[in-house]
Amino acid sequence: MLSEAMEQQVTIEALEKENRILRKKLERAEATCLQLEDTNQKKETLLRQVIEELKDSQRALEEQRRELEQMLIDLNRVHAQLVQTEKMSSLGQLVAGVAHEINNPVNFIYGNLSHVEEHAQNLLDFLQLYQNSYPNPTAEIEAKAEAIDLEFVQEDLPKILDSMQLGTDRIRQIVLSLRNFSRMDEAEYKAVDLHKGIDSTLLILQHRLKGEPKHSAIALTKNYGDLPLVECYVGPLNQVFMNILANAIDALEEVNVDRTDRGIQDQSNRITICTKVVDTQWVQVTISDNGPGIPEAIQQKIFDPFFTTKPIGKGTGMGMSISYQIVTEKHGGKLECLSSAATGTEFVIQIPIKQQIQSAL
Repeated sequence: MLSEAMEQQVTIEALEKENRILRKKLERAEATCLQLEDTNQKKETLLRQVIEELKDSQRALEEQRRELEQMLIDLNRVHAQLVQTEKMSSLGQLVAGVAHEINNPVNFIYGNLSHVEEHAQNLLDFLQLYQNSYPNPTAEIEAKAEAIDLEFVQEDLPKILDSMQLGTDRIRQIVLSLRNFSRMDEAEYKAVDLHKGIDSTLLILQHRLKGEPKHSAIALTKNYGDLPLVECYVGPLNQVFMNILANAIDALEEVNVDRTDRGIQDQSNRITICTKVVDTQWVQVTISDNGPGIPEAIQQKIFDPFFTTKPIGKGTGMGMSISYQIVTEKHGGKLECLSSAATGTEFVIQIPIKQQIQSAL
């Protein structure tokens, strides 16, 4: 019995020893597990921080990309403005100089035409009086009168003087239009009659509206409303009228290339200009044509810098972009394009009658 009790005691002690060993192992395992959990938490926290930092970096890069894209757009716009402004400034100076040089001799001729007409009429009256007083001239006088066809000269000379008068009047109108159109250096806005600016532009483009062997005539309809004087930058706004009208003429000429004479007769080319007051505070100028229209995909780009559908060498892609900036930024107005294949293209310009002081382009 004693032996069994001792054996049991030894067995119990052995089990207790193993239990202590297992408990220590368990404690070490638990400590290791806690340490691993802590390490994992630290790693997870660090990973979250890295992910957030990457997201922040990605957002920052995306923002920088958008800023760079906007900077590129702004640079292209500024470049277009500088090029077009310099171009139009040089053109304005050239046109103004030519108009001035033409104006001086034309005024000299115009001022003397009335005197020439008066002297010519006095000479013709004197000749008629002489013929009445001496109805039987000598043979030499009769021969000379027949040689120069005196009767025809007496009849034709007043007509020639009238034609010269009309011609000089026409030149004076053209010179005045050139001078009005070339007022590019006027930094201050002023109250002007918009119809005069439109008419000056049309006079400069008159040769493209007339029918020629290369293109048919373009009918022009002007529906002018009763507009007040409008405060604006005269030269730049004339440039807008020029760009839109020139583009309309280009579109009509281009579509006629593929049309027969009968097709052109059935649907003649037409440009319509309408003006009116909108909401008592704005004026609206609408320039429309019955051309082929502008595809919808292109309509969204026509005001973008350097965008053009014209062949190389014929268009720079800056005219409509500059026009948009002149209307919207320089005048605080609106410029819209409405177009379809069925109705053609219509540009709607709206600017306030009274201008707020804005920075120049």
